[in-house]
Amino acid sequence: MEGKRTVTVEQTGSPIGRKPDQEATLKGLGLNKRHRRRVLEDTPAVRGMINKVKHLVRVVEEP
Repeated sequence: MEGKRTVTVEQTGSPIGRKPDQEATLKGLGLNKRHRRRVLEDTPAVRGMINKVKHLVRVVEEP
């Protein structure tokens, strides 16, 4: 992903007991277990997915 803006997302919460669409959103982000990280392209679609499950993930700031 050279030259493109990226965002690193880490899962901090479990989808157990959450709505099915929130679990599907985590899977769409490539997350399925706590403390897993994914580097994703920073697009409005990805930002919307992060916003939907913001209580289950955190954006990692890397230098």
